[in-house]
Amino acid sequence: MTDAVKNLNKAERVAFILQRLQTLYPNPPIPLDHKDAYTLLIAVLLSAQCTDERVNTVTPALFALADNPFAMAQVPVEKIQEIIRPCGLSPQKSKAISVLSKILVDEHKGEVPQDWDALERLPGVGHKTASVVMSQAFGVPAFAVDTHIHRLAQRWGLTNGKNVVQTEKDLKRLFPKESWNDLHLQIIYYGREFCSARGCDGTVCDICRTCYPNRKKPKIVLKP
Repeated sequence: MTDAVKNLNKAERVAFILQRLQTLYPNPPIPLDHKDAYTLLIAVLLSAQCTDERVNTVTPALFALADNPFAMAQVPVEKIQEIIRPCGLSPQKSKAISVLSKILVDEHKGEVPQDWDALERLPGVGHKTASVVMSQAFGVPAFAVDTHIHRLAQRWGLTNGKNVVQTEKDLKRLFPKESWNDLHLQIIYYGREFCSARGCDGTVCDICRTCYPNRKKPKIVLKP
């Protein structure tokens, strides 16, 4: 009679997850089309409550009109809203894009600041957006946690799921700092491909089954 397969402990889960994601996505691309820090900032802002795919269909027309703060600051808010309407929340997002562009011109010489506080003070830019820009545009270690990462971190037993702030702290504590920037993207890609909200309930995908071979019931996750 063989021993039952045991669930992995936390250290074993962290090691396996790092290894598996690095094997699957060794050089994860940024899913939002952009050419510099400014266009990335705008694309991430537009991605709130919107898919990256839809953002990528909208930004070409927007950036053809204005792809830098100096040009965008001159575009009427109504024109911005007309272009970005498919992304949703267009009244708020268009105003934020217009105002933050003017702030960048007036206070930062038209450059996106490589500074947490300055970024998070910009209209429409919260901690998650700032984290993406700091990590992907400037290479500063950061761990942007969205609803998908929040969900997977709970399924994999890496956090208690109270909120995205706690999830970010837990992930930063568990994983090496040098892995954060890629890991953010790797988890997103894995979630889309193997561990989506409908495709896996904590008992289906490779990582879930490897980490918790004895899990028989769906993992209930808390929303952020």
